Amino acid sequence: MRGAGGGAIGQDGSVPIYALGDLVPSIDPSAFVHPEATLIGNVRIGPESTVWPGVVMRGDHGLISIGARTSIQDGSVIHATALLPTIVGDDCVIGHIVHLEGCVIEDGSLVGSGSIVLHEARVCRGGLVGAGAVVGNRVVVPERAMALGIPAKIREGAAPQDLIRMAAESYVENGRRFRKEMRRID
Repeated sequence: MRGAGGGAIGQDGSVPIYALGDLVPSIDPSAFVHPEATLIGNVRIGPESTVWPGVVMRGDHGLISIGARTSIQDGSVIHATALLPTIVGDDCVIGHIVHLEGCVIEDGSLVGSGSIVLHEARVCRGGLVGAGAVVGNRVVVPERAMALGIPAKIREGAAPQDLIRMAAESYVENGRRFRKEMRRID
């Protein structure tokens, strides 16, 4: 099974990908989407991006766009509203069990495990949202800043750029490995 535009999904093609009326997910052929992820409606996955088990992207009311070489890790939920798309840029790492809705995550950013980023929030280029943080409505995390805690407090210039870059690169490599080597054995 392939998404609109011929995008590759998982090795065995059993990924639950759903059209919703005229809204059909589009997956780049070089992306890896695990067979236990679910994509519905207006969802776009860019080149060499990875979508891991248990991820749900529900593009029923608005666009969900994932850039190139971006990792959406296990159990994350991404949604959009009719007025607010959810946009994740290139070379990003979205950690395990993250909730994104109606926000923008710019290129080279990392959103740590268990975090929530809400309506009209923006994580600017190279920003980092710490594990478990809540970035509320209309909050802006400046370029290369860290957002930590509930509600998130900003630490300017503290995001470790090399760590973010290495994490993003490691998931591109892991996606390539999974595309080649993963197989179901039951």
